Amino acid sequence: MAFADNLKQLPSIAQLAALELIDAAGAVAASIENKPGKAGSLAVYHALAAKHGAINVAAAREGLEIFAEHTVDARANPGKHPNIDRLLEVIASGQGYSVKLVAV
Repeated sequence: MAFADNLKQLPSIAQLAALELIDAAGAVAASIENKPGKAGSLAVYHALAAKHGAINVAAAREGLEIFAEHTVDARANPGKHPNIDRLLEVIASGQGYSVKLVAV
């Protein structure tokens, strides 16, 4: 399925202003805001965290499937899709993130 179709299957993110990824040291490694151009990534990460309890290797692998054609583009163009690059790094390193949801 295409990314747009996959997004329709994910839970709503209307209640979220952002999602923070917390590294092993307890620091905020990244924040994904609920705004145009980022809302799709927020929806993916939110769904992955709800299912897996964190962004771990299993979640990252599933995320790459959800991102569909964007994953192919990210592999061909490193840096173009930082939220996909992050999932690739989780798989490569085995180091994931805990997730903090930021309500509206």
